[in-house]
Amino acid sequence: MRTILFVFVTLVIGFAMCGENAVICYYGSWATYRPGDGKYDVENIDPLACTHLIYSFAGINEQGTVIALDPWLDLPDNWGRNNYGKFNALKEKNPSLKTLLAVGGWNEGSAKYSKMAADASLRKNFIDSAITMLSTHGFDGLDVDWEYPNRRDSVHGPADIDNFTKLLRELREAFDKHRFILSAAVAAVEDKAVLSYDVPAISRYLDIVNIMSYDMAGSWDSFTGHNSPLHKGEGYNGREEDNYTVELALQYWISAGCPPEKIALGIPFYARTFTLADPNNNGVRAPSTGAGPAGPYTNEAGFMGYNEFCYKMTTETWNKRFDNSAKVPYAFKDNYWVSYDDANSIAIKINYAKSLGINKMMVWSIETDDFHGVCGQGANPLLKAINNALKGNATPNNATDETEEGANTKPTASPVISTSTSAPNPTASTQFVCQLEGFAYNPQDCTSFYRCIRDSKGALVPKKFQCPANLYWSQNDLICNYSYLVQCNLV
Repeated sequence: MRTILFVFVTLVIGFAMCGENAVICYYGSWATYRPGDGKYDVENIDPLACTHLIYSFAGINEQGTVIALDPWLDLPDNWGRNNYGKFNALKEKNPSLKTLLAVGGWNEGSAKYSKMAADASLRKNFIDSAITMLSTHGFDGLDVDWEYPNRRDSVHGPADIDNFTKLLRELREAFDKHRFILSAAVAAVEDKAVLSYDVPAISRYLDIVNIMSYDMAGSWDSFTGHNSPLHKGEGYNGREEDNYTVELALQYWISAGCPPEKIALGIPFYARTFTLADPNNNGVRAPSTGAGPAGPYTNEAGFMGYNEFCYKMTTETWNKRFDNSAKVPYAFKDNYWVSYDDANSIAIKINYAKSLGINKMMVWSIETDDFHGVCGQGANPLLKAINNALKGNATPNNATDETEEGANTKPTASPVISTSTSAPNPTASTQFVCQLEGFAYNPQDCTSFYRCIRDSKGALVPKKFQCPANLYWSQNDLICNYSYLVQCNLV
């Protein structure tokens, strides 16, 4: 009878989880400590933009007990910030919102999790303490982010594969009594995933399988490459790394036995940066000497949040390209080369995922979206692009011509109602006079707008942006929108 009840409860929860579109958003809590406009606290989260929010990260101690990694930030004790409480209070603004606590992450390593999963008493400590943590602070579930079973500093090696399955099975049995959600973040590409997972087995116990379909190239490589290409791109010629694509990752997980309705496609809200060995050789798979520039907020060489890079593209002269094979953009300036995703490439990926029966999208991570809306697309343009594409409100442009040499970005997507899905094309204006910093409507043309910034001498300088075709600039909403939703007052 107990087995029947377990199967029934699992099926009921699983059906409820799998039946609807989902936007699953990781929140990196350390963004609280970032400087200036990069600071992102719980109060910055839009609780209506995601169906699931995952707080990153908790960890474990040597006894397998789940612990807060930043007690002052996470907990209310000893005059702490109580981020756990604030995070779960977001459900007061959106009662449908589900919150999860992620345990693990890259910095936690693999060794402690390898030891814990191999020992029955440590697994029990992990499960019991997880339930206490979730219940005490009001989370709806747990996301297991062990990076990775049988890899890195693993203690038990190949035994991790079965031990991970055992851990998830025992979590599932315990969680069903509390109706907790159970998800996991997993390696995407086949040659890494086969080292870590029994895919059919773990899929049986998980409600959501978060596929980390990014970091497919980076400054650790000796050549430039796309962070998260949908398909094989320009310059691919049969090397092992050429199999690192979203397409092949999703096909592997489905063919290996993971139901597509449980899969959440991971979408990066960040760029990978490279330094070119030769600035004149600036295509995909061009020789690289290492990491490119860090962003001013994330401060990590070879990495830049979308908010950091889109601002660079609006204030500096970058050459943008679109890889028509991989269906993602890249950009270069001098000896720097950057791979990133924009609203258009995200919509293309989502349409492909939907064709496979995948209706869940995962975001890493919301604090590097353009949450202040400084790049001319309104606040949180990537998150809005995901929601629009899931609802079928975005029609991406699958083939984009290259921009002219020395130009900034140009529109690469068809319009959607809630936000412009293309990067703007800023040009200097000699006629418009800025009154204040920020965005301003063009009194002579409703299809364009200005952003006023200060130059090195502190003077206000206007940069002109063009909305995508058929859209008008809305000064009230600070986005490009359909003309019938915008009041256009020309001089």
